[in-house]
Formats: sequence, structure tokens, C-alpha cells
Amino acid sequence: MFSDAAPSPWQPVAGGLTAPEGFLAAGLTAGLKPSGKPDLALMLAPAGAVCAGSFTTNRVRAACVDLCAERLAAQGGLARAVLINSGQANACTGARGLADSLAATAAVAARLGLAEAEVLICSTGVIGVPIPLDTLVAGLDPLVEALAGDGGNDAAQAILTTDLVDKQIALEASLGGRRVRIGGMAKGSGMIHPNMATMLAFLSCDAGVPAELWQAMVQRAVERSFNAITVDGDTSTNDTFLAFAAGEPLDASQLGSLEAGVTAVAQHLARAIARDGEGATCLIAVQVEGASDGAAARTIARTVCGSSLVKCAIHGRDPNWGRIVAAAGRAGVPLDPEAVALWLGEHQLMEAGQPLPFDRAAASHYMKERAAGTYLSADPTKGDTVAIRLRVGSGPGSGMAWGCDLSDQYVRINADYTT
Repeated sequence: MFSDAAPSPWQPVAGGLTAPEGFLAAGLTAGLKPSGKPDLALMLAPAGAVCAGSFTTNRVRAACVDLCAERLAAQGGLARAVLINSGQANACTGARGLADSLAATAAVAARLGLAEAEVLICSTGVIGVPIPLDTLVAGLDPLVEALAGDGGNDAAQAILTTDLVDKQIALEASLGGRRVRIGGMAKGSGMIHPNMATMLAFLSCDAGVPAELWQAMVQRAVERSFNAITVDGDTSTNDTFLAFAAGEPLDASQLGSLEAGVTAVAQHLARAIARDGEGATCLIAVQVEGASDGAAARTIARTVCGSSLVKCAIHGRDPNWGRIVAAAGRAGVPLDPEAVALWLGEHQLMEAGQPLPFDRAAASHYMKERAAGTYLSADPTKGDTVAIRLRVGSGPGSGMAWGCDLSDQYVRINADYTT
């Protein structure tokens, strides 16, 4: 239920974003960050690739977001490459923001022999700071030369900002008698909240899917992954998820299994973002059952994950059931207060809307163990996930959301870091 294990028939493999056949990536230090860390990445998909995009709902958004959305719409979902710079969000930079994005993608297109409309761009970093375009362009020749089938790790490193760890995954399955792989990478640590929870994520798949079906499949996966996480309640100006598919078409009978793999990759990346929340010591996983439908269940779960009081209680290892049910009750969807049941790990705290006697010390110890657990372990008994299960009625709807605890380090990081 709370495991990070891949669903059957999918199995983990190495390679991240470039594990699928035909996908290339690169990442390097171009000098965009004062720290000297890697800061420029490039992904190249095979000819004929389709791309599905999901973007921030923030009305204040970077020009690169609009450019990606407009090009995908105009091209019917066709795209070949995406350039990612970290260090500068290039948001709230006026006409220059769009001009720099256009110039950067034109320069990449010229080097790859592509049409400009086939190249997308994502930026992440400090809001209000434009891209040092000359520096970026100077890094493009070595970046293109570095494109490789094993370049996923370099790309994953180059897109990070306040992240403590890179976020990658690749899965493999036999579908319709042939091997299919899905890979992904993401970045995000702060300014994370549902509604395209600053985060960037990229997915690759070596199975061909018609653009319209691919967009619908990816959007459903987004609702169950990136739109089901929260760190701090803030939705970024640059949130973008781009998913590429290219290869031999799959039979329609295999599309359900493919979607399960896409969702699993997206959920792993989303959980990794939430777990790497600024100052966090554990992941919070909330499962809601008995709601009217899945959307209602996910709304309740997201509200619980996003509650500052719940997050603080978990950081303090306090099994404060009142904060959890109060958050569920203000989620804005119907629930039956007299039907509420609540579990913290294996510890049941409520039944039929009433608190139960429970061992507070044992429940607190459970949370302490989780904070000391193995990072995103596939084994839920050894992982670093505090599991909350909430039953809110007898309806058929169930859903999950993920978040993290709230520590004093979050305040320190964001008091010292300009966003």
C-alpha cells in the first residue's frame, strides 16, 4: 500500500532518463551557477517522438512555460528536444524572458538540425533573474557533443537547485512480446504544492503512442503523482512535466499496462521530490478510503499532507490525531464524521469518529523509526515513510498523496535563500 515497489510487470533497471531505446541526454557545468555545479542539461528524443506536457497553474509564470505549451499545441504534440538551465528561473523578466528562451531554443535547433518548434526549454532557479544568454550559448557546443545514451545521470545532476539528491528512475517490462522501458528524472525541493506541484520532471518511453492518447495517459498519471504532493503550499512559476514517447507502436491491449508503468515512474519521482523537501526528515504518505470517488479521496489526502500543523506534529513525533482529522474535515469534500477511522502505521487511533485508547509512546517511536529509515525504500517496513490511513465513509473512492514533515531547517533555508 505504501511501498515504492514497481507494479507488475514492471521491474527497475539502471539508466534513468536514457534507459529507453534511442534517447540521449547530457549535462554539464556551463557557468550559470555561481557555485560551479552542473547547470545545463539537454535531452534528445528519437525521430517521430510525441511529447505530452503538464504545466503550472500559477498565473505568474515564466515565458518558457508558455513557449513549451504553445509549441506542443501548434505541433500536435511533436517535439524532439528539451534544454534545461538551472540557476535562473527567467520568470518575471518581461520581454527579455521570451526573447532569451527563443534564442536559446533556436541555437539548440541549429546545432541539432531540428526545426525551432521541435525544441522546448525549461528553466529553474531564482525568480526575476534572467538567463545569462551568452554563457548559456557558449555551453551548447560541448553540451551537444556530450549527448549520449548513458547521459541520464549527468542531466539529472545538472537540473538541481536546492535539492539534496538527484531524482531518477527507470522501469522495464515485456509488453506484447517485446521489451519496453520508461525512464524519468526530476528536480524539486521547495515551492512544491499540488496544481503542478519549484519542480521540473521529464519522462522517456520507447513505445509509440498516438499523441492524443499519450497526453490523456500522462495527464491521468500527473493527477496521481505530481498533483498529489506538497512540501510547503507554494505553487511555482516554472513547474513543468514533459513526457516523450517514441518507438514501435504498442497494441491497444497493452496500453493499460503502459499507463501503469508511466504512473509508477511519475509517482516515484513525485515521492522523491516530497521526501527531499527542504529540511524534511521523512516522507508522509496519506491514503484515504471510503470517499465518494478517487478525486475526493485525493483532495482529502492532499489537504492532510499540506497541513502545517500535521507536518509539525509529525516532525515532533507527536501522534496528534486531532490535527489529522481536522485537516480532513476542511478539505471541502463530503465525509461522514461518525465514520472516520484513522491509523498511524499499524497503530489505530480512531474508530467510528471517536478516539481509541492507544500507546502514545509506541506511536511516537514508530515515527522516530521512520525518520531513521532507509531513503525511499521499496520495503515499507524499513523505509522513511510515515504512513497515515484514513477511512472517511463507505464510498468506493480511494486515493493517496505525499508530503513531508516541517522542520525549523525549512525556515532557516528559506530565510537565507532568495527565491
